[in-house]
Amino acid sequence: FLSQDTRLDLKGQATEYILGLTGSAEGRRFLASRTDFLQALVILTSDFSLAIVKDSYHSLINLSADPAVHGSLITGTHLLPVLLKRLLDPDYMFADQICTLLSNLSREEDTCQQVFRAIQEEGISVAKLVEIFCTEGYNQKASLHYLAPFLSNLTQLPETRQFIVDRDRCVIQQLLPFTQYRRSTVRRGGVIAILRNCCFELLCHEWLLSDKVDLLPFLLLSLAGPEEFSEEEMERLPVDLQYLPEDKRREEDPDIRKMLIEAIMLLTATKVGRQVVREKGTYLIMREFHRWEKEPDVRLACEKLIQVLIADEPEAGMENLMEVTIPAHVEERLQRLDEEEQRLVKEEQMQRARGAEGLER
Repeated sequence: FLSQDTRLDLKGQATEYILGLTGSAEGRRFLASRTDFLQALVILTSDFSLAIVKDSYHSLINLSADPAVHGSLITGTHLLPVLLKRLLDPDYMFADQICTLLSNLSREEDTCQQVFRAIQEEGISVAKLVEIFCTEGYNQKASLHYLAPFLSNLTQLPETRQFIVDRDRCVIQQLLPFTQYRRSTVRRGGVIAILRNCCFELLCHEWLLSDKVDLLPFLLLSLAGPEEFSEEEMERLPVDLQYLPEDKRREEDPDIRKMLIEAIMLLTATKVGRQVVREKGTYLIMREFHRWEKEPDVRLACEKLIQVLIADEPEAGMENLMEVTIPAHVEERLQRLDEEEQRLVKEEQMQRARGAEGLER
């Protein structure tokens, strides 16, 4: 019944049944073993009935959310070429579903590699994907917000990161304004994840912090509030962070706030990075942020960054914190401390949740 030639009512019942199967792990395992069913769903995404197309995409999205099904979807069907070609069509009305599918399929590093190869095989460049993402209104029938987490997943791969930070292409500069994009948490969070991942490229730190990119103020602005500083302190801040209005709001999503702090933390891994991050008044912003932040895991990330900012410089030969060799016994002790911190964070989160339940009663 999963055929375009099947009578519409029977085809509708079949796609509804498949959609129901995708709601359980057992159903997804069964479908993963039947690549003929999966390929039929791919074909039905071009059916003449919009209801059938919608149900088929919904089923594929549910399946793609399960990493155990990724292999069957990618190698057992023609899904990726179909999705990538349609994504480029500015009039395709199901482009948001395509972005969600691609985002799900690229979460795991091994399947992300397969998706990246498919992009190359289709002759589509990462530059084109970034162009589509940065062109508001590229598709009048879709928001394309989930293109952001798809691109951020691709930056797991060194080749994608190196493209984003290519000094001649000015790609990362195109993405920076979206750190303040208020209409979509998904788009904003995806861009900040891209920026954080690019901070793993240690050789680019000096360039990322230079006037050619000026990444740090974009990261700090989302963490800054309306607090007033003394004239002396204000002069230490980048111009974009001085004299912020009284209604200035911090990033509202705790996961995004944590990613912003992680990005700055990565920038302090190199000596030149720590120097610039300190000189631009980062401590002042993080000091006020720490007083405001309520989420335990975000506060913990903030405290770790502050410790780096106020600490003395490492001794000669240990300036690059990402390349320092830690003795096994010290690493074990640090791991135990980290696990204890995480346990305390979870306990605090549970206590806050119970407190909120009590207030609701």
